[in-house]
Amino acid sequence: MAEERFDQAYYHQYYENPETRAVSPQEQKAQAHFIAAYLRYLNIEIHSGTDFGCGTGVMLGAFETEFPQASWTGVEVSAYLCKTYGWRQGSVVDSGVDPSDLVICSDVLGYLSPKDCRQALKNLTRATQHVLYLSVLTKEDLDICDQDITDMTQAVRSAAWYKDQLNNDFVNIGGGLFLKRPLDVPVWQMEML
Repeated sequence: MAEERFDQAYYHQYYENPETRAVSPQEQKAQAHFIAAYLRYLNIEIHSGTDFGCGTGVMLGAFETEFPQASWTGVEVSAYLCKTYGWRQGSVVDSGVDPSDLVICSDVLGYLSPKDCRQALKNLTRATQHVLYLSVLTKEDLDICDQDITDMTQAVRSAAWYKDQLNNDFVNIGGGLFLKRPLDVPVWQMEML
């Protein structure tokens, strides 16, 4: 069912068409550049990365540029995108990839049921060696997101729900970044949220 939902028309509307896309390639690249700069600031070396729900690959491509020595894996549920870009077909819920230094999961979890979302978070924990970048629409974001260009068919949970699921295994350091516990790099208390 997910494969059918995330077809060519979906990606044209939310990613390619400048009139209706939810996020521009420039915004995705800027996010990747910020994350890379923050990780360099923390002296976290990135030798491998996995992007769950890599979409059209803009953010993944930006990370490949930022960390050219690293090996990268794009995982995508959409059969259309896997055929078009050559991604590994799979779901964040159950895809068994080798653990990576950096795991990216952007705008995926809102499409999952609560049960599948919990399982996906467990899978993200297992797949993350050092750093998780997680972006997901929450209830608290509804006042600031542009609902005309956002796919509002997502399940919108509270930020507290996600933080509660992540607290045992990760430390939130802002910007959508979560460091895996136990911390192996020094992080100032005011940098942890």
